[in-house]
Amino acid sequence: MGRAAAFFDLDRTVVAGSSSSELTVALHEAGLTPARQLPGIGLLGAVYDHFGENLLVMGLARAAALASRGWPLDRVEAVAEVVADRLADRVAPYVPALLEQHRRDGIATVLATTTPEALIRPLADRLGFDDVIATRYAARDGRFTGRLDGSFVWSFGKLAAVRSWAADHGVDLAESFAYSDSVFDVPLLGAVGHPYAVNPDLRLRAVALARRWPSLWLDVPPGVPKFAGLEPFDLLRLVARPELLPFARFDIAGREHIPPTGAAIIVANHRSYFDTAAIGVTVIGAGRSLRFLGKKEVFDAPVVGEIATALGGIRVDRGSGSSAPLRDAERALRAGELVALMPEGTIPRGRAFFDPVLHGRPGAARLAAATGAPVVPIGLWGTERVWPRSAQLPNITNVVRPPTVRVRVGPPVVGLGAGEGADTATIMEAIAALLPAEALLEHDPTDEDLRRTYPRGRVGEERSP
Repeated sequence: MGRAAAFFDLDRTVVAGSSSSELTVALHEAGLTPARQLPGIGLLGAVYDHFGENLLVMGLARAAALASRGWPLDRVEAVAEVVADRLADRVAPYVPALLEQHRRDGIATVLATTTPEALIRPLADRLGFDDVIATRYAARDGRFTGRLDGSFVWSFGKLAAVRSWAADHGVDLAESFAYSDSVFDVPLLGAVGHPYAVNPDLRLRAVALARRWPSLWLDVPPGVPKFAGLEPFDLLRLVARPELLPFARFDIAGREHIPPTGAAIIVANHRSYFDTAAIGVTVIGAGRSLRFLGKKEVFDAPVVGEIATALGGIRVDRGSGSSAPLRDAERALRAGELVALMPEGTIPRGRAFFDPVLHGRPGAARLAAATGAPVVPIGLWGTERVWPRSAQLPNITNVVRPPTVRVRVGPPVVGLGAGEGADTATIMEAIAALLPAEALLEHDPTDEDLRRTYPRGRVGEERSP
């Protein structure tokens, strides 16, 4: 049995939208194409970006070889480097992690695209693809002739090119993977053992549903669906607004410390089931999305678990010793996401709830050491008045005199790098510094105070809800 390979389409799969706009601009800048486009080309490109391939666009791509007649190879190579620079910024965030996973599994990665090889190989090299299967333009005496060297790598032509490459490299397509957005790649997808419809156009989505092929979007975490360009978190933005949560009053400050772009680890103390809502309102108000690390009990719960997964939540099975949650969090951070977690792990019970010293687990410190992402602390206070641990639901009827939830976002934690234990202590101190003065005072809780810190108010209850 031959080894496996993973074949990736380029446009709307590896890169967001179509690469044609970058190619057109770079070729014009190099003086290889005229300044004026044919009427309607811009509209066709926009349709391609949003809805995928169509026969007219691919017909123009097939005829583009003729337009290349006379182009010097050295100038085309220079254009390809420029295109690689520009398209690298448009690579879908989760593509590098997927490529790396295939490499770890010993699977060859191949960019399989209709785009001319001469113009796209530098990008493939930068992304670490093992090889490129692409349309080739014939050349003679250092210039393109205006003809194809081989077949047009599209639809059945792409399948034929992949089969030829697989035969030459001892690859078994039945063990291989293919990723594409286009219905015109159904021949290739149907020929491999592991087909994936990536950001599928409407026709491919129908085929994938009928054939039970998995669909995925490489600009969001695995398991997060999208429709019409929107993921569930985009819908959450519509309701995660303070005015739509009248049973709580929010006092939020320091949002400017949340990076407007790029990765960051959001850490907060844990006082209530309402903490995630308070963090969500705060981060969404700063214009960002985030992925929460959550207990497996949340993901196992009917309906709630499906919602948590759709929002890109990362399941944590405490006590299992699995490193999978941290790997998933690392992948999200390397994709430029915000990842949120409570280093305490669970809401403290009993007298521990009133301890002015916060005690954390090392997950945030490990993520910071592994990725270099900044750690942004958040201090929460008052969330337990909205939803105490003793209650199964928040008090949503308290809209006349709602409790105040105090949220303070601090600057990124400094002084990390001293080791896992020391870094965890530094992180917890940064969170504690954002809490009100009363949080730092010793407190002798009453029996009622203690009951409110346990599930269902049962003092000594150790089972998580």
